[in-house]
Amino acid sequence: MEKKNYTLTDISTIKKVMGENGVTFSKGLGQNFLVNPTVCPRMADAVRESTDGKIGVLEIGAGVGVLTKELLERCEKVVCVELDTRLFPVLDDTLAGYDNLTLINADILKVDLESIIKEHFDGMEIFVCANLPYYITSPVIMRLLEEKLPFRKIIVMVQKEAGDRLCAKVGTRESGAVTVAVNYYARARKLFDVSRGSFMPSPNVDSCVIELDLTQKGDYNIQDEKLFFKMIKSAFAQRRKTILNSISSGMGIDKAKLSTAIENAGLSPAARAEALTMEQLTDLSDKIYEVIK
Repeated sequence: MEKKNYTLTDISTIKKVMGENGVTFSKGLGQNFLVNPTVCPRMADAVRESTDGKIGVLEIGAGVGVLTKELLERCEKVVCVELDTRLFPVLDDTLAGYDNLTLINADILKVDLESIIKEHFDGMEIFVCANLPYYITSPVIMRLLEEKLPFRKIIVMVQKEAGDRLCAKVGTRESGAVTVAVNYYARARKLFDVSRGSFMPSPNVDSCVIELDLTQKGDYNIQDEKLFFKMIKSAFAQRRKTILNSISSGMGIDKAKLSTAIENAGLSPAARAEALTMEQLTDLSDKIYEVIK
């Protein structure tokens, strides 16, 4: 089958292709179609420029295939996990002629990613590239990081506010629990901003494209990783509280023991989590481990 030369950032083309495949163009789909023609090529270029090797890409949600098509042009293999079966006829049309694409109907939060990697990406350098739905940004990113799968980089478009938080420096007001988690597993940086006018219909927020480089993972040598993340969740759950109060209530640790751990880490019990650096947080976790083990 020959490739079709659709301009997938043209809204009239999108409406035509969707209509021909029995999919109604409406806000009911919960989608904002990307009409800025420069965004997806830049995202796909960021993947391709990261290595000279063979590239396998996991894409999360294809929409009408605007990013998928750019990835297919640059990479050896693209596996797209798409939940909405209504879009499959559209994708069969817009991505016709590409033999390096596999579409999987599944929920990215539930699908067996390890099996996908083993089946489709053998001998390749693996990337994640996606325009993430805003409401699942943090759960998806945390799943991709926590499972410690062999991804080199995660390059995703997210809501600008979420991107700023994910790429914030730990120890600043913009940082949160997810910032610490990302810093633990990868090095995060913003690649470029995407204005709300790049979409149709236009959302109420701006977006940005970020890169999480998993090859730049920090070496923290934490005594108990599970305890560390439980501490982080507790410490940031009530940001206005001191670390003594937030961690004590969140983890059920006796305040006297926790005070000892905080003092051993060279910190003030009155400190707040957002003011602590990555090194201070990891050290505090180890000191807590020592007093409660």
